[in-house]
Amino acid sequence: MAILIVWALFQQQFGDGGRKELKAKQLLLESQQVEIEQLKQRNEQLAAEVSSLKTGLDAIEERARSELGMIKEGETFIQVINQSDQDGN
Repeated sequence: MAILIVWALFQQQFGDGGRKELKAKQLLLESQQVEIEQLKQRNEQLAAEVSSLKTGLDAIEERARSELGMIKEGETFIQVINQSDQDGN
């Protein structure tokens, strides 16, 4: 009888579906939930950016200015160069 009880306790701790396996699966689940939350936030940001680009010219203009260096017709482009940059400092 004692051997049977020891065997049952061992199975509960280390056997298939035991506490050790359960703890490992819970840790995996928690890490995946954190990753899912990060991806949801990223998707929300991208959806907001897409919506902004579809509806407003301001977002398109901002992107053209910052990423492509474009200027509007009639604007004057002024580039400021620091003296320390020219000297290599």
